[in-house]
Amino acid sequence: MKHRRRPRRLRPLGLAAAIILVITTPLGVVAAVSVQAAVGCQVTYRVTSQWAGGFSASIGIRNLGDAIRGWKLGWTFTAGQAVTQAWGFTANPTSGSVVAADAGNNAAIATDGVVDVGFNGSWDNMSNPVPSAFTLNGTACTDATTPSPSSTGGTAPSSSPSAGASRSPRPSTSPSPSSTPGVSTAPGASAPSGPGGRTWSNKADGFASLNANGVNGTTGGAAGPTVTVTTYADLLRYATASTPYVIRINAKITVPTYGYEIRVTSNKTLIGVGRNGAILHGGIFLGAGVRNVIIRNLTIGETDVASDDPDDKDFDYDGIQMDTADHIWIDHNLITKVNDGAIDSRRDTSYLTVSWNVLPGHNKAFGIGWTENVTARMTIHHNWIKDTNQRNPSTDNVAYAHLYNNYLQNVASYGNYARGGTKMVLENSYFENVKNPYYPDATAQLRQSGSITVNCTGRKETSGSAFTPSSFYKYTLDPASKVPALVRQYAGPQANIGQ
Repeated sequence: MKHRRRPRRLRPLGLAAAIILVITTPLGVVAAVSVQAAVGCQVTYRVTSQWAGGFSASIGIRNLGDAIRGWKLGWTFTAGQAVTQAWGFTANPTSGSVVAADAGNNAAIATDGVVDVGFNGSWDNMSNPVPSAFTLNGTACTDATTPSPSSTGGTAPSSSPSAGASRSPRPSTSPSPSSTPGVSTAPGASAPSGPGGRTWSNKADGFASLNANGVNGTTGGAAGPTVTVTTYADLLRYATASTPYVIRINAKITVPTYGYEIRVTSNKTLIGVGRNGAILHGGIFLGAGVRNVIIRNLTIGETDVASDDPDDKDFDYDGIQMDTADHIWIDHNLITKVNDGAIDSRRDTSYLTVSWNVLPGHNKAFGIGWTENVTARMTIHHNWIKDTNQRNPSTDNVAYAHLYNNYLQNVASYGNYARGGTKMVLENSYFENVKNPYYPDATAQLRQSGSITVNCTGRKETSGSAFTPSSFYKYTLDPASKVPALVRQYAGPQANIGQ
């Protein structure tokens, strides 16, 4: 539904003792290099979109050590790329050996502070390789730890924060849930290192995995043949067919009618081949009676309409819209720069699992409801929702909503909101720079445990006992403290899915 698109921006992420450098192509991580330095950080470089002559990229920096005031991040473009427009930093020079300096208002990075920056760039339409190395305040991100330079601009010269700098507030945590049948916890779990270090089940989990309404779990097009498509004509042919198909999308496919949402029919799997699959200038629509659909490992979006800013009232271009659908699994997608909602789950859509997706830069990220009935069941886990405003998600009249291990970052209006007759269980999620992280309205129930809030303001409220998710299915909780690293590396399209 309608939303106001937020500006494309990414804030600088912080810097500290152990550096993990994650380099990402337009559709995901291609290299992970673990390095150590006195000023330690976790850096993520992601090409979020690319077009003829131009591209957009985000850079994330997390401070893992003492607080710093003032930073410069350096890297080298090796194929003639250049920064043409930046947010969160200034670049000088803008090509070749680039030096990105803080914008002033983000110069101070507290311990474990997180900032994202980003830019639009130019390239020669032949090669756009990601930078292979970075420096922070002149210190190379190498495999060895080196002392902090005593005169490096802005870094604390000793183990204590520099004058005027302060350590980040201690995260607010809720007690971890007690041992519950059907729920397992990975106390020391962390993201496996290296590209392709984690494998993924081809079976849906959560509510989408259950047998109900005459559907035995969510298997998509597994009962039919597998086809590989690289053109819009073939994608439309198989996605709208009356018979099951597993549709491997092995190209960036542009929808010729800008903003059109492909009417996918029942018993379909749409899956990107590695990081190659994309549906651009359009979206996906699942109408009444559509069931048993898997949407996986894709980049979807790029339907912005500049003339419709800032409220986006005239062009109803969603990433994925579902109206009275059931048994749907939405997994490992990047849904970006849509003119309306990234995901809309409407009119009693049920037995839905939304997992490991990245939803960046939306006014309305994930809306749920548009009904007076209270029948829907859904599981929402390991998603990264960042730089958003509303509907993160807003959950209206959902009988059972289970949200766990999600990462909400830089949310301006509200986070997880339970409304109407909703019963919501929220577990082991991570909220960073979120206004009103979670709360119910006067009639909804919300039970919360194990989540962490950092630099959050406003409402953190619960009400009622809601329900017990483990009475429906088994699941594993990652520690909330590990969630940001997990979803930064593993949410969105993956190279080892769809091959």
